[in-house]
Amino acid sequence: MLDKDIRNHFPILNQEVNGHPLVYLDSAATSQKPQQVIDAISHYYTYENSNVHRGVHTLGNRATEAYEGAREKVRRFVNAKSTEEIIFTRGTTTALNLVAQSYGQANVQEGDEIVITHMEHHSNIIPWQQLARAKGATLNYIELESDGTISLDKVREVITDRTKIVAIMHVSNVLGTINPIQEITEIAHAHGAVMVVDGAQAAPHIKVDVEALDCDFYAFSGNKMGAPTGIGVLYGKKRLLENMEPVEFGGEMIDFVGLQESTWKELPWKFEGGTPIIAGAVGLGAAIDYLEEIGLDNIERHEHELAAYALERFKDVEGLTIYGPMNADERAGVITFNLEGVHPHDLATVLDMNGIAVRAGHHCAQPLMKWLDVSSTARASFYVYNTKEDVDRLVDGLRTAKEYFSDVI
Repeated sequence: MLDKDIRNHFPILNQEVNGHPLVYLDSAATSQKPQQVIDAISHYYTYENSNVHRGVHTLGNRATEAYEGAREKVRRFVNAKSTEEIIFTRGTTTALNLVAQSYGQANVQEGDEIVITHMEHHSNIIPWQQLARAKGATLNYIELESDGTISLDKVREVITDRTKIVAIMHVSNVLGTINPIQEITEIAHAHGAVMVVDGAQAAPHIKVDVEALDCDFYAFSGNKMGAPTGIGVLYGKKRLLENMEPVEFGGEMIDFVGLQESTWKELPWKFEGGTPIIAGAVGLGAAIDYLEEIGLDNIERHEHELAAYALERFKDVEGLTIYGPMNADERAGVITFNLEGVHPHDLATVLDMNGIAVRAGHHCAQPLMKWLDVSSTARASFYVYNTKEDVDRLVDGLRTAKEYFSDVI
């Protein structure tokens, strides 16, 4: 387990909620920010605030160095070959939409196929629905196994020579399933398809190596890994990005503008129109520094241990249904559940009364909720600052909720 003192790096956690010490178990939605990140953003606004790539004055140069320095940190973080392959976006959603609207519009034709799974977040469903509708393509789904995992045999059945895009999340935000992206990528490439990966729930928690995965695009968000909201990343292979058209125009992405036509800057800037998210990028760079100081391997091990401990402790709660793999080695630090006789929103409310923050709802995964045959669930998600004591508090809270609603009924 990681040192319990890590919790002290996150000032927001040092408070009481409804008279109880805060237990924050909603990091899959957005993680808390370490003081190191808060200080980096404050330093930028205090000493470096300026636009980038434009001015020749000192502040402009400092801001540009900070912004492009963050891009290099991201490149190293995911092991991309070049910073030309790192595009800053507003988040995973924007990154996936960029791929669909640029690469997809240019390369998907009538009769082609796009392949995804039932576990996808809405952000990795709707862009492909829209693309398929616009181009007359077919959107096909890989059926899940009963435990919420993906069978490579079914992957081989669904992906065909007509498949142009395969888009799958690396880690499920509901089931916690860690998908075999490298193997799926090999199957996609064997049929001439490109592989798009939603890495929103993976990049903050496990070591991501885009070279080893060999995926063509990889998207993730800063707000789930200790960085600010509103900053994200699209990694794309250079040969693909070079042949893609921008989807936002104006500002920093142009090279020359004439009265009738314009030309674009080289990579990566042709995809970053307007004033970029400079402070967000600085915060993301600081978050990467922080995570690398801890070590992604240590973070992954810590969360596996927490998940294993939680799965074992949950056995003590009568009437609790857990969704996803029951083997902690097959899942990340996300556990989704329902308590018999208690609506997830009511459950989350009782837990909040006890200072425990969990998420309740469909988690932007309504097709998966239908596959699970539920309308909504509750979800606890762990990160570097969580401890076994947090799990114990959650179990106590679940028992309190069960007792409370039993008395009400």
